[in-house]
Amino acid sequence: MEHHPLIKEFPELREKIHELKVNNNHFRKLAFEYEGIDKAIVRGEQGIENLGDVYLENLKKERLLLKDLLYKMLQD
Repeated sequence: MEHHPLIKEFPELREKIHELKVNNNHFRKLAFEYEGIDKAIVRGEQGIENLGDVYLENLKKERLLLKDLLYKMLQD
C-alpha cells in the first residue's frame, strides 16, 4: 500500500519527467491523472475510502495503462 509516483517508478528518467511536465501539456495532463488515480488507489487500499473491489481493480488497470503511455512518451 504505497504510492507509485512517476519519479519512483522511473528514477532514471527524473529529469525527462520534469522537462515534459513543464513543456508538454499532454504529458502534464496524463501525469496529473496518473498521480490522482495512484492516490485514490492508496486511499482505497488503506481503507480511507470504500471503493469496492471491482472499482479498485479498474483503477489499477487504468493506472497501468497511463504508466505505459507516459513511459512511451518518455522514450520519444
